[in-house]
Amino acid sequence: MPIITQYIMSAEQFLVTFRGVRGSLPSPLLSHDIEAKIAKVLEMAKPEDLKDESARQKFIESLPEPVRGCYGGNSACVQLEVGGKNLVFDCGTGLRMLGLDLMEGEFAKGQGEIHIFLSHTHWDHIMGLPFFLPLFTKGNRIIFYGAHTDIKERLMRQQDPRYFPVSFNSFTADVEVRTIDDQKSVVFGDESDPITVTWKEMDHPGKSFSYRVEYRGRSVVYATDAEYKKLSPEDLKPTIDFFKDADLLIFDSQYTFIEGVEKEDWGHSSTFIGVDIALEAGVRNLAFFHHEPTYSDFKLLNVLEQTRKYLTAIGGDSKLHCFLARESATRDLLAG
Repeated sequence: MPIITQYIMSAEQFLVTFRGVRGSLPSPLLSHDIEAKIAKVLEMAKPEDLKDESARQKFIESLPEPVRGCYGGNSACVQLEVGGKNLVFDCGTGLRMLGLDLMEGEFAKGQGEIHIFLSHTHWDHIMGLPFFLPLFTKGNRIIFYGAHTDIKERLMRQQDPRYFPVSFNSFTADVEVRTIDDQKSVVFGDESDPITVTWKEMDHPGKSFSYRVEYRGRSVVYATDAEYKKLSPEDLKPTIDFFKDADLLIFDSQYTFIEGVEKEDWGHSSTFIGVDIALEAGVRNLAFFHHEPTYSDFKLLNVLEQTRKYLTAIGGDSKLHCFLARESATRDLLAG
């Protein structure tokens, strides 16, 4: 789906936009990636597809996503426009483009407010923060949340002058960092129409936290950077309960199933494990996220195709829809 840009926040919204989808580090397209896409287009083209501008445009629009575009190379960042609030999960390099878009609206006037939740502070999840332009405009209100007890210290250390020339304390916006380790939830809005954010610690080096956002009977779970080594019903029950009946589960699937076995304790999972868990939890839509940086778009598509075959084999008549998270794609959870 194309990005839905909406700077006038509304209570009628529950939009989820992928701003950065890669794991471990940013991975921009290289020349050989583009050449591979061009070669694929030439293979697929017929003379009638090239006869005039209209035919060419129709042909381009018919091409599969990984051929006509890309899944994206920025590291983790997901935006929620929900119930009149702007929530963001993680500050990977995708945060930079989000900031540029926000500066087209009220944030350019110093009238914006945004709430940023951090799963953890590995580099790929915070490296976009120093380049988030709304931080440099007086009047904007930007609140960070994290369940690590020293979350503010971690953010400040990233911008130590030995590593970055602009300190965390030099932002001109109104910046606040809240530690939420002693809370069970963060609630926005009024009691009659609340937006509720809860979290759960996951198995990842240094601890990572998944987040669940609920609004008007719909829910999204952001579950990046997590490994599922113990797969018995008893061990998985807390995770299944947290994911239960989510309308959208954003799931760390960096590795293939075999790679996940080979890279035990690296803190990531696979599409097959995602399907197993999503089926057990009654999830409706499953977005594979935190893509391996060495995978081409064609490799990612192949993984998705194999995963859909796996779902067909074990899922029976399940209506679970699984797909690859793609930068700039938006899903509307209140639609339909």
